[in-house]
Parts: sequence; C-alpha cells; structure tokens
Amino acid sequence: MQPRYRVIKTAILDAIESGEMKPGSQVPSENQLAQQHGVSRMTARRALSEMVDEGILMRSQGIGTFVSDSRPMSSMLEIKSIRDEIEQRGHRYTNEILVLETSPASDAISQRLAVDVGVPVFHSIIVHCENNLPVQYEERWVNPAWISDYLDKDFKAQTANFYLNQVAPLSQADHSVEAVIVEKDIAQALLIKPKEPCLKVTRRTFSRGQGGATGAGVVVSHAVLYHPGSRYRLGGHLEF
Repeated sequence: MQPRYRVIKTAILDAIESGEMKPGSQVPSENQLAQQHGVSRMTARRALSEMVDEGILMRSQGIGTFVSDSRPMSSMLEIKSIRDEIEQRGHRYTNEILVLETSPASDAISQRLAVDVGVPVFHSIIVHCENNLPVQYEERWVNPAWISDYLDKDFKAQTANFYLNQVAPLSQADHSVEAVIVEKDIAQALLIKPKEPCLKVTRRTFSRGQGGATGAGVVVSHAVLYHPGSRYRLGGHLEF
C-alpha cells in the first residue's frame, strides 16, 4: 500500500497528465488536500513540498501552489541521480550507453581530475531518457585511482552518479551552468535539431573517501551534462 503522501502526489500527477490541470493551474491548498484524502495537513504539505522540489509545482508566497512549466526541472541546490528525478515524477527511466572505455587524459581533463597528462582515465558517455525521450547527454571522466572498477559496473541498472556517490560519497562539487549550441553528434543523440539551444552543466565532484582525506577531498569525476532547453529546466525553492 502506498504511503498517503504518495497517493496525493499520484492524484496530482494524474490530473496534470490528463490535462485536467495545466501549467499555471492552482493546486488545492494543504487544508483542501488533507480533507479530500483524509490525511493530516502535514502529510499534504509533504506531498506538495516534494513536488515543488521536483519542479512539478511552484509556490507563490501568500498566493498558493501552481502547476509549473511542463518541462521537467532539476534542482540547482542539490545533486540527484537523473534516474531518481525521473522516477519521482512517476515517469519511466531508460538509458543508452554510447561509450565506456579507458582513454588517456587530455590537457583539459588532466587539470580537471588533477592527474598527469596521458594518464589512463575512465571515460563514459550515457544518454538518459524520460519516457523514451532523451533529456540528458552525460559525458564523464573518472579518476581510476579512486574508483578502480568503474568500467565493470552495469549502468543500465544504476546511474554512474548514483554508483560514484555510493563508493565515494560526495564532499564538495564545482558546478556551472551555461546555454550552448551543441555539436552535431550530441544533437543527434538527444534527438534535437542542430541549432536547438541546450543547457550545459559542468560539474567536478570531490570525495573524502574511505581513507578520510582532509579538506575538500580528492577529485573523483568530471562530468559535462547537456539538456535540451525545450525539455528541461534548472531551478529550486528557497526560504529565508
């Protein structure tokens, strides 16, 4: 049996997907949802808060909660597995692994991973899909000194981000976002037109690892993520 807050989330998602509630539609208040579903206000609040965090709903202080823009939204305030984001929206996650190899570190990658030029590093390219539509092209380089079995993992079963965070828990990250026009091969992998703008997220992650490294820790991976601008947004909810 589903927890009650998930029942509320499912009901709201069903209303959005059926067209009953459209982007900009106001969602029932916590009190109204609590009455409709026979739950506490706290349970209703949890359902709404999670859907705001997931980008499905948006809050307007003193006015109410509304259905957000129909594009999925990834949080800028925390790092989540793309699979978790998609499944939390009640959608189907799949991926296509394009590259999984060892390659020599280029000048740029050696600087990002803090290794010598030419040192073998792990390299992967994975396209992540939501309901069979590509929403993220992930190119990642991993430092083998800290993650020796990266190439042996089944990234159909778990995402690279999820696996890395299990074996080398995140302690710090560099993170930047920009709008770009992608190369032809990336556009083809994302099933978009050559000149369609994308969001490019560049991220370098650190871990203190099992050895208890001090400070920020060691560089574990460097990833570049491309999202079609027409299918994805980045945002978050702040309270002060």
